[in-house]
Amino acid sequence: MAPRLMLQSLLEGVTEHVYFQPPANVQMQYPCIIYSRDGTSTDHANNELYRHAKRYQLTVVDRDPDTELADAVEALRYASFERAFAADDLNHYVFSIFF
Repeated sequence: MAPRLMLQSLLEGVTEHVYFQPPANVQMQYPCIIYSRDGTSTDHANNELYRHAKRYQLTVVDRDPDTELADAVEALRYASFERAFAADDLNHYVFSIFF
């Protein structure tokens, strides 16, 4: 299974509404997790690629400002909290995760 699909499966274990780079015409249901590819991390040793990890940006979106979904995402291995903001009467919690 491709790493992104493994991440999708992992996130679906946290909540049933998970969207990868949703187009504007998708009607999302809340609470949800929206994620997209954000970058990479590479390390080299002996002039060769030693480690390569893809970084994804995860955004938890919920009407509840005290959502437990953000805590569940933050507990994932290699996830780190970046920022939080409110927009359109929805609370957004942004995380980075290497997967």
